[in-house]
Amino acid sequence: MAWHLSVEVDRSSATSLAGQLQDALRHRITDGVLRPGTRLPSTRRLADDLGVSRSVAVEAYEQLAAEGWLTGRHGSGTCVSERAGGTDSTAPPPAVALREPEPAAPVRWDLRTGRADPGNFPRQEWLASYRTVLAAAGREELDYPPVAGHPSLRRALADYLGRVRGVRTEAGSVMVTAGFAQGLSLLCEALPRLGIRTLAVEDPGHRSQRRFIEECGMRVVPVRVDHEGIDVGELAASGARAVLVTPAHQYPTGVVLSSARRQALVRWARESDGLVVEDDYDGEFWFDREVRPAALQELAPEHVVYAGTASKALVPGLRIGWLAVPPPLTAALDRVRSRRDLGTDGLTQCAFAELITSGLLDRHLRRVRARYRRRREAFTRAAAELLPEATLLGVSAGLHGYLQLPPTTDESALTSAALTRSVLVHGGAHHQVTPGPRPPALVIGYAHLPLAGITDALTALRDALAEQHRVVTPGARGTARRGTAPRATGSRAPI
Repeated sequence: MAWHLSVEVDRSSATSLAGQLQDALRHRITDGVLRPGTRLPSTRRLADDLGVSRSVAVEAYEQLAAEGWLTGRHGSGTCVSERAGGTDSTAPPPAVALREPEPAAPVRWDLRTGRADPGNFPRQEWLASYRTVLAAAGREELDYPPVAGHPSLRRALADYLGRVRGVRTEAGSVMVTAGFAQGLSLLCEALPRLGIRTLAVEDPGHRSQRRFIEECGMRVVPVRVDHEGIDVGELAASGARAVLVTPAHQYPTGVVLSSARRQALVRWARESDGLVVEDDYDGEFWFDREVRPAALQELAPEHVVYAGTASKALVPGLRIGWLAVPPPLTAALDRVRSRRDLGTDGLTQCAFAELITSGLLDRHLRRVRARYRRRREAFTRAAAELLPEATLLGVSAGLHGYLQLPPTTDESALTSAALTRSVLVHGGAHHQVTPGPRPPALVIGYAHLPLAGITDALTALRDALAEQHRVVTPGARGTARRGTAPRATGSRAPI
């Protein structure tokens, strides 16, 4: 194989050509440009590329190998030595704001949320959609896409969201993004142009999301959540003119924003000329017999940004998200986006549009929804049997569950004890913003676990609880209470 190497030699220099080549390679290795394991061209190829005799390249390679910078094996060519000096190649990559870092040591059961099962990705349907797009691709599909998204996907999303969520929008008001993270960052840059510099968030809520918003330059104000959803009275008192909510399946508690609160939130937005960002992060997976409520956006499309993503319906690696934007905000988002990039991968957008319009996405979601429903049912049964004193809050939906524990439970000690049993799980405090008393809880992601693994993981949690002498002894059976726990006095009863 014709490997290439970017180095130069100066024939007018007093340093020999072999010496120059040695110095250049040492500097590139020391600076981390050439990393351990990097394959280098053969001496014959390098000499030909530089226009020098092969003996120059041979001398340079041999000297560097003798010093430990390079290594050569028969049939494998010459590589930068794994022991070569330079930048630490084992240093962890920078943290990604909306993703939690991986655990320091492997665990058997990772119960953190936000993890869909990648085995559900519809490979055949996606391949068929991509082939259809490639076969018909012309200049429009192969050129730079519009920054707001390819017209075919914007049309498909407008139709799809209206059909399955009740979203009132049109193609020109839909922006395709590289996942929800990019959409949120675009909003955080566009909102100050409208005089909005504070974004209220739910408490408890998404911990990494809060940090992400702050890093984008917005001020964050937490607003308490109770068993009806976000407290709109507290939101109004905060002075914020924008709020990020998860009304269909509140994260992490799983409660649904009540009808009265939905109406109150819409009134707040209209009276304050405010903006609601509706994050429908797992809307495809609703298992309750009751009909899933329509999007909040349907009630006030002029004041609500509806945000969705394909990360859980398909896989996060596709990096496809969308915003259905009120017209006054559309131009501001376009200007912000046009300074950041030249749009999202056009062929992937077209393939996703084909997946939607062909009906393959609906078929895939019906299949996957049934699989996740079985996991939810297994999780509910295991919680009832193994953690009978816990209360499973919220509706049967999504890819995680919120287990409220007996008030005497030491939440921090429990999660630590679980980790000694190779179970990584977060407590409710992990998602809380405002300090204060709150019933202890566990937030358990189950969608990526095998059915038997759900029982095994909750068995380990039962044993960790029994170790604290807070619950019944191992083997006790009971029925976990499902749904809404008794509310404390007042509308701001914390979860």
